[in-house]
Amino acid sequence: MCGIVGVSGRADACEVLVEGLRRLEYRGYDSAGVCGAGLDGAMAGERAAGKVSALAAKLAARGGLAGMSGIAHTRWATHGAAEERNAHPHRAGRVALVHNGIIENHAALKAELMAAGRTFQSDTDSEVVAHLFDAALDVHADPHDAWRAVVGRLQGAFALAAVSESAPGLVFGARKAAPLLAALGNGTGYIASDAMALPEDAATIIYLEDGDTVVAGPGSADVRDAQGRPAQRKQAAGPGVFGRVDKGPFRHFMEKEIHEQPEVVGRTLAAYLDLAGGAVNLPAAVDFAAMNRLLIVGCGTAAYAGMVARYWFESLAGLPTEVDIASEFRYRDPAFAKGDAALFISQSGETADTLEALRLCKAAGLITIALTNTPHSTMAREADIVLPTLAGPEIGVASTKAFTCQLAALAVAAGAQRERMDAQAVQAAIADLSAAPRLMGEALNLRQGVDALALDLARSDIVLFLGRNSLYPLALEGALKLKEISYIHAEGYAAGELKHGPIALIEEGVAVIVLAPMDALFDKTRSSIEQVRARGARVIAVADPEAAAALDGQSALTFVTPAAGRLAAPIVMAVAVQLIAYLTAVHKGTDVDQPRNLAKSVTVE
Repeated sequence: MCGIVGVSGRADACEVLVEGLRRLEYRGYDSAGVCGAGLDGAMAGERAAGKVSALAAKLAARGGLAGMSGIAHTRWATHGAAEERNAHPHRAGRVALVHNGIIENHAALKAELMAAGRTFQSDTDSEVVAHLFDAALDVHADPHDAWRAVVGRLQGAFALAAVSESAPGLVFGARKAAPLLAALGNGTGYIASDAMALPEDAATIIYLEDGDTVVAGPGSADVRDAQGRPAQRKQAAGPGVFGRVDKGPFRHFMEKEIHEQPEVVGRTLAAYLDLAGGAVNLPAAVDFAAMNRLLIVGCGTAAYAGMVARYWFESLAGLPTEVDIASEFRYRDPAFAKGDAALFISQSGETADTLEALRLCKAAGLITIALTNTPHSTMAREADIVLPTLAGPEIGVASTKAFTCQLAALAVAAGAQRERMDAQAVQAAIADLSAAPRLMGEALNLRQGVDALALDLARSDIVLFLGRNSLYPLALEGALKLKEISYIHAEGYAAGELKHGPIALIEEGVAVIVLAPMDALFDKTRSSIEQVRARGARVIAVADPEAAAALDGQSALTFVTPAAGRLAAPIVMAVAVQLIAYLTAVHKGTDVDQPRNLAKSVTVE
């Protein structure tokens, strides 16, 4: 989603702000802006539709912006089109303000402000808050009091940062159900929606809680709770070199992250498996044996990871498992039973619908487990139990390494308890999973063959993915990846459902990608291949060596992935479907890392 950066106490404030925006580009956005403020409070800003590079060009043309403090923003349009006049920061009198989220009562507030004679320049809900702050400065002698009075009137989910000519050198922030943190350096203060935006001198991060306001100054951060009382919040070391992320020798971050998977999946498995002792190391609080039912909740790719895990939890642990899309789960009045537990999957740990679903379950008394790549995220702080993944920063909007690390952690969790597996079966499962990183490395060698296919797929109007059992969710994920970054209409189906409707889509030349390992359902998968071939489909099989040999002549093209066990197979085959999507998008010339209309972290509904 949108990105916020604020700085106080830096002679190079504008440069720091723009660099922070560059580090947040991975989140997805359609406009950018910056406002700098001098020691006398005088403010100047610039905004641009499009990329941060367009903003930087406008700043260079005017010789930059002076100032010791300021705010900056990347916007993903919600209220108002993606135009420069709707870009942030918004100015209102003495105030400049940036905002992530949605102000639900903005219409009533705007009507009140217009009745008082105020005029608006944008279509956004955000500008309302800037006018409220400017108006409050007429009423309250202390700008801190004015800021808290404004925040108290807002309804919705939001993160805010503002500067005012009335308070030189200060940056005002507020958080409610949207990520925002503060940070301190040597004589500097910062506000940001993501630690990735912080420069290296930000030595201490302060994690704000819902309802908090903060006023950052040179080397200070005054944090208050929703009642205006001084608040001590959790702190952590700043990002240091973590903030410096580059593509290295790769053309896109997504390509780099696909190639990082053997390492990061290995790192995640090592956190949960004692390979030398043949044991599983889950947090002591995780007790699947005490659960009667497991609810898994996520959005998009995270939900598909949960769908794969459902097969594992039920077959390995005998634990009844349901998977829900978070946006549907929280609004369908779910019924809970004694012994239920809920597991929530989110790379960022800030996904709005998933976070609210967690809160719903927590209020109902369920044990809540967060599987996240961000250990200090809101979900990680609010859940009863945290299962971290160790994918490292994922910059590409389309998730790759976060997904496979989620699968790795879920596979370990599914086989860890319930006493359904004897010692020999546990050892076999550990061996299966521990081979996954090596096998993923081998699967990366498919690139050259996939590239030739991708050139052809780039001209397709529709692509279908088929899979069975735990590879059915991977078919859904493969279709999602392709549509996300190549904009080709793609759908994933359970292969056994072909005759119940999807086969009507098959005609001469339609590409059908079939995930076909040599497993107990291989013969049924092969039957599905014959059904679509008979109707003119061009079948592309992703198969292990044994299955590839059995399919000889039945597919137009076969990508042979390394032989893998039941748990590792979806993780290894994920590399193939990711490469198919990535290389197809490259041939189409789309913006792979920042596909249109998408954002990395969806922090509003």
